[in-house]
Amino acid sequence: MSSSDSAGQRRLASVSWVFPAYNEALNVERAVTEARRVLQEVAERHEIIVVNDGSSDETGAILDRLAKSNPDLVVVHHPKNRGYGAAVGSGFAKASLDYVFFTDSDLQFNLDEFGRLVEWIDRYDIVAGYRQKRADPLHRKLNAWAWGTLVRFLFGIKVRDIDCAFKLFNRKVFDIVRPTSAGAMINTEILAIATKYGFTIKEVPVTHLPRERGEQTGANFQVILKAFRELFVMYKRLKSYVPPQAAAAQSQS
Repeated sequence: MSSSDSAGQRRLASVSWVFPAYNEALNVERAVTEARRVLQEVAERHEIIVVNDGSSDETGAILDRLAKSNPDLVVVHHPKNRGYGAAVGSGFAKASLDYVFFTDSDLQFNLDEFGRLVEWIDRYDIVAGYRQKRADPLHRKLNAWAWGTLVRFLFGIKVRDIDCAFKLFNRKVFDIVRPTSAGAMINTEILAIATKYGFTIKEVPVTHLPRERGEQTGANFQVILKAFRELFVMYKRLKSYVPPQAAAAQSQS
């Protein structure tokens, strides 16, 4: 599934790169351009999937314009805003290549560091970035710490930065894990189910950058309230969840 060029850079056979986007008119064109540059260096084939999650600004129009002259760009439009998890999930459902990567379209990650994840994907099913130093206001850091501590305790996920939006997956993960979360629980759901199935996870440090343009929505009260509702519904659902093959083995013993 991968090879190395003459300079030693590992190259993947094919990658689906997923961007969720909500009101990112100021960032999305640059995000697509930078992703394409990175992918041309590390993948034989690629597709860039951007999910416009019911944006009220010019995000959708910009993407439609770009798609006309860029055959590697796949645009998915949600007529109404459905939530972060729904946007990521739509991107995963559309992905068709050997590996699937996702990150946010707000340019708070250095996309050149995608190569750090590529170096490990031959040995692990999931390579998850973790933010070495979060470039967020103090209240967001405190919220993230409290949320991460709670989620790790409830779901037994041994990942230090669960919600870091910089993850690379082997395609086979999504042949089994079918996330349904519409909101902020998308990362937790994927990692919790993947852990139950025994998929291997490697953590890699990545750089987190301040948002330069556009507005963050993660600290919105409605977003937080929805996340807590999803949290307890998912905890109830996954608490007794047993992978089908494990359940079959138990029934035969």
